[in-house]
Amino acid sequence: MDSVFFHPKLVHLPLALGVLMPLISLGLLVAWRQDWLPARAWVVAVAMQAILLGSGFAASQSGEREEDRVEEVMPEKFIEAHEEAAETFVLASGIVLALMLAGLLLSGRKEGPWLAATSVAGTIAVAALGVQTGNAGGELVYKHGAATAYVSPAIGAGGRENSDQHLEFASGKSRSRGESSESDEKD
Repeated sequence: MDSVFFHPKLVHLPLALGVLMPLISLGLLVAWRQDWLPARAWVVAVAMQAILLGSGFAASQSGEREEDRVEEVMPEKFIEAHEEAAETFVLASGIVLALMLAGLLLSGRKEGPWLAATSVAGTIAVAALGVQTGNAGGELVYKHGAATAYVSPAIGAGGRENSDQHLEFASGKSRSRGESSESDEKD
């Protein structure tokens, strides 16, 4: 973990907010329209969407910095799919933020609530894009072994066994303790 902005540390906030924002923004919109809360309460949705956008951008940038290292252990095409999904997620988050902000600025006019409602629908799209981005990232780590870019084979106390476990993780194959591999049987 070379830097403070290690990609896996950053990705969880925008993905979690992406999933929560449809519920939060819908609740705020209903409270606004039912006069349970003043229109200015919509600023909470705007602020949270801004945090989503900022954290999504930070996660995307940290992924860019990690890309060369991960390309050493896996084909670029898998990384590109995740990167493109992340870019779309961040772009859509920005568009939704603009709609939310317009709804807030025009809250005293009839267009305000309609813009806010449109942005709530947009949060659903952002949530779907977040799930797609997270899924692509999860596949990089758990299916294609991207995490091996950060793991060095442990040679020493465990010797060959630890080295073999590293290689099994990288290949996506695992075995339980005491179970031998084909290469062990040939030795």
